[in-house]
Amino acid sequence: MTTAASTPTGPATAPRSVPDRGAPPAHLVDHLDRFTRSLAGVGRLGVAFSGGVDSSVLLALALRELGSERVLAITGVSPSLAARDRSRAASVAEHLGARLLEVETHEIDSPGYRRNDADRCYFCKDELFTVISDELVADQDLDAVAYGENADDALRPDRPGAGAATEHRVLRPLADAGLDKQAVRELGRWLDVPTADTPASPCLASRIPHGQEVTADKLVQVERAEDAVLALGIPEVRVRHHGDIARIEVPPEHLATLVAAHGQLVAQIRRAGFRHVTLDLAGLQSGLFTLDALGLRGAGR
Repeated sequence: MTTAASTPTGPATAPRSVPDRGAPPAHLVDHLDRFTRSLAGVGRLGVAFSGGVDSSVLLALALRELGSERVLAITGVSPSLAARDRSRAASVAEHLGARLLEVETHEIDSPGYRRNDADRCYFCKDELFTVISDELVADQDLDAVAYGENADDALRPDRPGAGAATEHRVLRPLADAGLDKQAVRELGRWLDVPTADTPASPCLASRIPHGQEVTADKLVQVERAEDAVLALGIPEVRVRHHGDIARIEVPPEHLATLVAAHGQLVAQIRRAGFRHVTLDLAGLQSGLFTLDALGLRGAGR
């Protein structure tokens, strides 16, 4: 169901015009033409929007092509979305001049999601796209829905959410235009997207090893522990949930900062509900649990 504040926010009555950024990077002009063709015939578009670089660039390009009256950003809100990421999404949408609608999703009620196998992301995306289809497509008069899969994602075996997108006929304009992650970030800088160079921020459930149940309590623990690390000025963190053990991953150059603040940090993370606090000397390892589950650790990474 939509949240209490379900009225689209942003410049619904006086949309902000999209600024003229000048000519796009020359080597991306053909890709942008393909992006335009991917939206041919779309009157009103819903964009599944997390505020990360991919969905933000997708939103910015859609606004550029269709105008703000024909584009709606949609953020799914659930226990797996950190409050900091929800706030970021709202801020980015406002910066881009987009209308934003938050909807509640309940993937945590799905046995497949809670079971937390390597296909967990399928159940999350299936829930989001089902809610959008059931509650918003007709209500908001949407002709299509799109999400931020890029060309790199389309080649990866650890993206089960793509299957849900296909089943729900959700568009993937970035991937169809051949825009990989590097190109997406470059376009983000050209379009003045605030998250153009922001590190990836996967959902909180990705911190729980596959095969261990995802619960709301575990997600709260992870979020509180990560907030404590981020408060030290660390730009990127994963706190892996191993029962009563918190395993902290940060880029190696920031390990010394955590060691220096270990007393304060241990106290805060214990208050989050962990008994033991450990620091992984291997540093940040994005997508570790899924790659392990698929037997792909080190493959192409």
